[in-house]
Amino acid sequence: MICVSIGRGRHKMLMAEHGHVARLGGKLTELRLDYLLRNVDLNRLVKDRPTETVITCRRPVDGGKWRGSEEDRVILLRSAIATGVEYVDIEEDIASQIRRYGKTKRIISYHNLNETPSNLEAIYESMLEKDPDIIKIATFANSPMDNVRVLNIVKKSKVPTIAFCMGDLGMPSRIICLKYGAPFTFAALSNERATAPGQFTFKQLNDLYGVGRINSETEFLGVIADPVGHSLSPALHNELLQKDGINKVYLPIRVPRESLDVFMESIHEMALTGLSVTIPHKESILRFVNGLDADVAGIRAANTLVVKKDTNFAYNTDCKAAMLSLAHEEGKYEEKQPFVGRTALILGSGGVAKAIAYGLTKGGATVAITGRNTRTAEQMAQDFKAKYVDWSFRHDFPTDYIINCTPAGMHPDLNSTAYDVDRLQSHHLVFDTVYNPQKTMLIKGAMERDCRIITGVDMFVRQAAMQYKLFTGSDPNVAEMKRIFVQAINPAKYSKAAAAGKSKPDETPTMVESPSSKKPAE
Repeated sequence: MICVSIGRGRHKMLMAEHGHVARLGGKLTELRLDYLLRNVDLNRLVKDRPTETVITCRRPVDGGKWRGSEEDRVILLRSAIATGVEYVDIEEDIASQIRRYGKTKRIISYHNLNETPSNLEAIYESMLEKDPDIIKIATFANSPMDNVRVLNIVKKSKVPTIAFCMGDLGMPSRIICLKYGAPFTFAALSNERATAPGQFTFKQLNDLYGVGRINSETEFLGVIADPVGHSLSPALHNELLQKDGINKVYLPIRVPRESLDVFMESIHEMALTGLSVTIPHKESILRFVNGLDADVAGIRAANTLVVKKDTNFAYNTDCKAAMLSLAHEEGKYEEKQPFVGRTALILGSGGVAKAIAYGLTKGGATVAITGRNTRTAEQMAQDFKAKYVDWSFRHDFPTDYIINCTPAGMHPDLNSTAYDVDRLQSHHLVFDTVYNPQKTMLIKGAMERDCRIITGVDMFVRQAAMQYKLFTGSDPNVAEMKRIFVQAINPAKYSKAAAAGKSKPDETPTMVESPSSKKPAE
């Protein structure tokens, strides 16, 4: 279940948002009394409440906004219990001052805005002695391992326990805790109304992650990156998982470069069975695998990890997806070397560029590498036995394929391109790995000059389909994946197009909203 936390300065607005939660289908709402700017009228707030309700009044030391005295706050919480509201949140250090009364359930809570303390287990044992109906622990994650520590509290709990980490590193624990028996987790009504760092919105938890279907058998997938808030993979995978009735949930997981070792120690504790791997971990992830496919061995980078009890097996679906896109465009997708006689100029020297260079070389093409970073581009050319082209001479190099593996043209930098479109010729095949927007400046320029094109959406959807098969054992509906992906890139335009009865939306670049990570504490 999801508890939507709302806090507003006026009773009228707090009650209006409470009603909105109910209309969205929410069953439980936390009213943050500490946000109110005037004297609290409890009866007005709870008399005709449209959902079950948690009353909370948080102190500044715990991340709240209460401006009155501590004595008045304790009296307010006692009064809330007297109204018969379903739940009242009581911090563990004042629990002895507020007695049980009537049918109201006591949520005994502990919050730490700075860390997940080393004595967390002792704090939990102490809270068990405070007559709780539910225990709530919300600490700040400074390491991926902090997620494991709070989840272990939920696993071993003697009473219903909600335990998760705040902050962007702690976001996975907000969802995973439900697998281990947490009675509910907290959400914001919108990103702008988040009451804690790392809080998902109700719509995200309910629709995107489908947390209502999480049970003890649920397994988790995820994308690891830094940053990760921009990733569209959760939208793509979760909708298909739900449609296919597969009991897995795909999460965004921020893993800083320096935390990869610690994170990899935690994957089994977090019930992770598959990972999409992206910047900055595609190469360093290989230190943690004990099996890999031939493409990974050749590229020396992976974008997919399948996790089993005793095996972490690495794959590179970027390479396969890019080669399949190119082979289909050439009409030679059944040939082992479909690119013999073709020359390809690759712009960039990052992970995707390496995957494409490896695949093209293996497929018989003559490959040339160019990039703004001369040293890395030269080294990549040497590694893949390709030609090196100085960046300033890239337009003079005769080629059949122009493949952009740089971020030029990616939202919001829409007016940039790594290759001057005026230098394109009709015989060029232009492949842009940027997928947001679908039609970059480079792709638009290529279309205007009658070039053949491959968009980043084509490649991304193909590689995601391959990952889905590896993660689930099921073949996905690729056309449906593309529809979901294009909708995720263009949510507003897609909605307007659907309302107008159009089959394809206009392609205006818009990033999906990402969870908040810089808000007051819960």
